[in-house]
Amino acid sequence: MPAVTVENPLTLPRVIAPKDAEARPVLAVTTAPSGFEGEGFPVRRAFAGINYKYLDPFIMMDQMGEIDYAAGEPKGTPWHPHRGFETVTYLIDGTFVHQDSNGGGGTITNGDTQWMTAGSGLLHIEAPPESLVQSGGLFHGLQLWVNLPAADKMKDPRYQDIRGGEVQLLTTPDGGALLRVIAGELDGHSGPGITHTPITMVHATIRPGAEITLPWRKDFNGLAYVLAGRGTVGTDHRPVELGQTAVFGSGSSLTVRADGSQDSHTPDLEVVLLGGRPLREPMAHYGPFVMNTREELQQAFDDFQKGRLGTIPAVHGM
Repeated sequence: MPAVTVENPLTLPRVIAPKDAEARPVLAVTTAPSGFEGEGFPVRRAFAGINYKYLDPFIMMDQMGEIDYAAGEPKGTPWHPHRGFETVTYLIDGTFVHQDSNGGGGTITNGDTQWMTAGSGLLHIEAPPESLVQSGGLFHGLQLWVNLPAADKMKDPRYQDIRGGEVQLLTTPDGGALLRVIAGELDGHSGPGITHTPITMVHATIRPGAEITLPWRKDFNGLAYVLAGRGTVGTDHRPVELGQTAVFGSGSSLTVRADGSQDSHTPDLEVVLLGGRPLREPMAHYGPFVMNTREELQQAFDDFQKGRLGTIPAVHGM
């Protein structure tokens, strides 16, 4: 990690918050509990225990791995339905194959992002390719769920396959950080992800002892999840480490700093920064369905049970 990098960050555009920016305070730091997803691959539940008013429009996020599989061990998910939101699968290391009941799908690998708008609904499967199952290997990524506005929940499903080389790469004035803008905008620089709900998603690699203070939209919330390493968040330097999420309060800039010393396995601080404009709409969420009312949620279950979200292909090629 990371999959997408550059030899000299100082060749990249540089960003920094203006001097008069209002620093966002850190409201809380939470630790993600560990669990298992799908057929049994390990995850950290990044947003567990955080009040939804600080997450909106994000619903959940799992860190998948980091795990170095032995031969025969790689696992995926069985066929499952979705309706009413978007799934963002960001693969840092490894390979995943995905397919849906509408005939869509593809392969994502080191640094790629698969952005699936479930919308009105579909059936979906994600699994490692047979070559990875046979050989084993490193697997590490994130899956983020982004809520859809009520007006967009029943839109037709769509995919965006974002290759690692398409993300917008930026740095800080001293070149101490590499910023990968996957979606949204940072200081006028836009990432390739197209979203129904306005958000910003950035993967930052921060060198030991370096600090980033980035401009952040005042109408967005602010979250920082630590993928690897140790550091601090906010101007009061609250400690954070692997598996912890920092929740920021209001303001127009956020600050993250890497500790001067990291371990040999994780030479840098790796952080995912998220911000979005809250929808402030009622939410009815259960399992793979995210709707606005209990009636809509029940309709989603009924449609799934009656095959209206699609059927599993006889040969899915996984």
